[in-house]
Amino acid sequence: MYHQSDSAMLIIADSRMPQKAMENLQNIAEVLQLEPQNSVYPSIAAHPDIFFCQTNYILVTAPEIPSHWIKILLKHNVSLSFGNKKLSSSYPDTATYNAVATGKTLIHNLQITDKFLLEMFDPTDRIHVEQGYARCNLLALNDQNYITSDLGIQKKLQTAGKNVLFVNPRQVTLPGQKHGFFPGACGISNDTLYVCGDTNFLDEAKAIQAFIKNCGFKLVHLCDSRPTDVGSIFFIE
Repeated sequence: MYHQSDSAMLIIADSRMPQKAMENLQNIAEVLQLEPQNSVYPSIAAHPDIFFCQTNYILVTAPEIPSHWIKILLKHNVSLSFGNKKLSSSYPDTATYNAVATGKTLIHNLQITDKFLLEMFDPTDRIHVEQGYARCNLLALNDQNYITSDLGIQKKLQTAGKNVLFVNPRQVTLPGQKHGFFPGACGISNDTLYVCGDTNFLDEAKAIQAFIKNCGFKLVHLCDSRPTDVGSIFFIE
C-alpha cells in the first residue's frame, strides 16, 4: 500500500487522492497511503487528520488504526502515542483527534478532544473553537499565521491576535459531500505549502498566494484541478 523511497521523510495521505497528486508526493518521499476504514463514514474514511493529530513531538493516533500503519510509522522512527478514545461513525466521535497543534498551542472543540491529547497541553495554551473538525478547517503556517474555511475559527483566532485568511469552503471538492474545506487540501513541509489541487481555481487565489509568500512560504500545486479536501497531508520528518 505504500511507495518505497530512500528518503527519511514519511508522508501520510489518503490513498484516494487524485493520482497526479499522489505521484508527485511519491517523488518527494515514501507515502503511507491510508486505505478507507469502516470506523467512520466513507467521505473521511481515509483522511489522515481523522486518525492522527500531529504535534511538535509526537504523532497522537486513534487506538484502533491498522497494525500495518503502525509498522510503517515505527519503521520511520515516528514517535507515536495512542489516544484513549476510539473513533465511531457519527460526529462528534469522528472528530476526537481532528485538532490543530502548533507550537505549544492546541486548537479544537475542547469538549470533544481526546483526553490524552488534551492533557499534553497546558490549559492556558488551549484555544476552544466550536468547530469539531478543526484541522479540516484550519491550517497553521506557524503560531501567528493561519488559513481557515470556518468563520467562527477566524473570529476566535483574530480576537487572540492572530493573522487569519478565510477561504470559502464551497469551492473545495470532497467526494460524497457538498464541499470540503481548503485546509484539508493542504500539508506543510519546512517552508513549503503543498496543495492537493491548484489555488488558481479559487476566488481567493491572489490573496492566498500573497499571504503564503508574506509568511515566507513557497506554494506547490500537486495537481492542476480544483483543490480536493483529502483530510490534510502530513509530512513527518
